[in-house]
Amino acid sequence: MIARTAYPLLVAVSLFAFGCRSAPKTDAEKPVTAEPKSNELPPISVKADTPNLLLTWVDEKGDFHVVQKPADVPPEGRKTVRVVVTDKEAGTRELVYVANLDETAPDGSYRMKTMTRAAWDELGASRRMARLEALAPSAAPPPSGNVAPPTTPGQPSVAATKVVAIIYGASWCKPCHSAADYLKSGGVTVVQKDIEESDAAQAEMRQKLERAGRTGASIPVIDVMGQILIGYSPSQLDRAIKTAQAAKPL
Repeated sequence: MIARTAYPLLVAVSLFAFGCRSAPKTDAEKPVTAEPKSNELPPISVKADTPNLLLTWVDEKGDFHVVQKPADVPPEGRKTVRVVVTDKEAGTRELVYVANLDETAPDGSYRMKTMTRAAWDELGASRRMARLEALAPSAAPPPSGNVAPPTTPGQPSVAATKVVAIIYGASWCKPCHSAADYLKSGGVTVVQKDIEESDAAQAEMRQKLERAGRTGASIPVIDVMGQILIGYSPSQLDRAIKTAQAAKPL
C-alpha cells in the first residue's frame, strides 16, 4: 500500500523538477542591460542660447579659434565645430562633441556627433600641412635648434633676464605647443595652463583678455610679463621678450 502511494508522488516530484529546469526564459524575463557604446558620448542638446560654451572652429590655414557663442563662429567654420560645455566633463577627453552649426533639429538644437580627439586634431593638421606644401619651401618651419633673436650690444640675453610667459591653451592646440617650444628655446620660463581642464585657468584668461580689451580670441593666449598676445607669432614674441627685458633688467 505504501509503495503504490509513494510511486505517483515520486513521479510528480520528478516532473516538477524537470519542468522547472527545462522551461526557457522568455525575452521579456531576461535582464536587459543598456550600456552606452564605448565610441559614443552621451547625447547633449546645444542651442544658440546655451550658456557655458567653448566653441572651437578651424580656419582654412588649420589654426584653431575659440569663441563662446555660436553666432561668433564665421561661415567658413560652422560645419565642423568642437563643443565643450564647461560645467560638464563629457567631451573633454579622448572623445569630443562636434556640431554642425548650419543644421538644427526641430527644437532648435544643433546636429551633434562624436569624434575622437585624434580625428579632431587631424582636421587642423591636414590643413596646415596642405598650406605648408603650397607655400614650400618659404613656409618651412624653423629648425629645432632655433634660438632667441640676437640682441644689441650690452642688452642681456633672454635666458639672463628670467622672462616668464604664461600660455593659455589646450592639449590639442598645436600652435600652443609651438609657442611653448619657441619660448623655451630662448630660455624663457614657460607656464602652460589648459583652459579645458581648469575652470580657474579659463576664468583667468578671460579676465586678462577683458583687461586688454580683447574678446572672442583664438588660442594660444600668451601673457609675457603682462603683455597679452593672441596666437603664435615668433615676431610678436620677440618684441614682447625685448620689452620684458627692458622692463625687468637682471
